[in-house]
Amino acid sequence: MARDNRKPPQREELPELLTAIEATEFLNLWLITLSRQRYQGRGPIYCKHGWRVYYPRADLVDWFERQRWASTGVPLRS
Repeated sequence: MARDNRKPPQREELPELLTAIEATEFLNLWLITLSRQRYQGRGPIYCKHGWRVYYPRADLVDWFERQRWASTGVPLRS
């Protein structure tokens, strides 16, 4: 009986995913704040797997960088 020496197909590396609780700790936010922003479409990009919510770490950093302001009426845009 011959052994099958084929390698499994290569797949792209998945991004590091954080749970909602881990994301709030990473961003130093309250869970209710992150949930509210997700509901309103103002928060960071997220993924849903069933009822579970995950945040790619890179998207959290990107979203955080876009939240910069020069004063109360002047957001910094890059």
